[in-house]
Amino acid sequence: MFDDTLHTMTLSEDGSYTAYSKEYGEHYHSTKDGALHESLVKHVEPAFKLKQSQEEITILDICFGLGFNTLATLYYCKKNKITSKINIYSPELDASLIHSLQNFSYPKEFEELQEIISELSEHGIYDNRIWHIELFLGDARKYIKTFANEKFDIVYQDAFSPATNPILWTKEYFKDIKNIIKKDGILTTYSIALRIRLALYENEFIIYLNQGKNFRDATVASLSNLEQFSLIDMQHKIFCNPNIKSLSDMQIL
Repeated sequence: MFDDTLHTMTLSEDGSYTAYSKEYGEHYHSTKDGALHESLVKHVEPAFKLKQSQEEITILDICFGLGFNTLATLYYCKKNKITSKINIYSPELDASLIHSLQNFSYPKEFEELQEIISELSEHGIYDNRIWHIELFLGDARKYIKTFANEKFDIVYQDAFSPATNPILWTKEYFKDIKNIIKKDGILTTYSIALRIRLALYENEFIIYLNQGKNFRDATVASLSNLEQFSLIDMQHKIFCNPNIKSLSDMQIL
C-alpha cells in the first residue's frame, strides 16, 4: 500500500491527488494550483516550449517525490506526439515513498504510464529506447556532482521549500547546477522568492517570470537570453532590497 506512515494523500483543486509530508510539514504540490496542473504549467510546458524540437532532451528532476514532473513530461510528450529521445535522471531521498508509488492514486492522465510507475517503484529504472528514466535513492547534492559538465537541457527545481529543505536552494547548490546545465538549458521552479532568484543570479543565471492563467507566478532561469519569457530586472530588485542575501551552505551546515 501507499506509504501513509509519513504521508497523507490530499486532493488538490485540479482533481488530482498530492501528498502531505509529515516529515517536512509540506505538501508535495500546491493544493491550490493542483498537482498535475502545477507540474505542467510550472515545469513541463515552459521547458518544452523551448526544447521540444530537439532530437534528444536530457532532464534533471529535483526531486522525484511522487513522480509528477517526470510523469507529466511523458504524458505531455504522448499527448503532443513528441518523438524526441527523453532522458530523465532524478534523485529522491525517501526510498520507502518510491517503493509505495504503485499504490498512489494518480490522475487518469497517467493511466497509460502505469507500467512505468511500476518499474520505477520496483527497480528505479525504465527504458524503452525512446524514454530512459533513472532514479537515484540518496543525497541529491552528492548525486549531481557525479555528472559531466553541461549535460542537462532542463532542470526541474522542485525540492521542498527553502524553509524546510534549504540545502537544495543555496548559492553553492546552484553553482553545482550551473556546472551540469547546458549554456542554453532552462531551469524551472515554483519559487519566486527573491533570495532564491538571487542565488541563481549570483551564478550567472538570467531570471525570468513564468506567468499565466490559473496558476500562481513561477520562475524560469537560464544562462542564455530567452525571448519567450519576461525578464526580471535583478539589479533593480537588489537596489530596492539592499539587505537581501541568498542562502548559503555556511548558514545551514
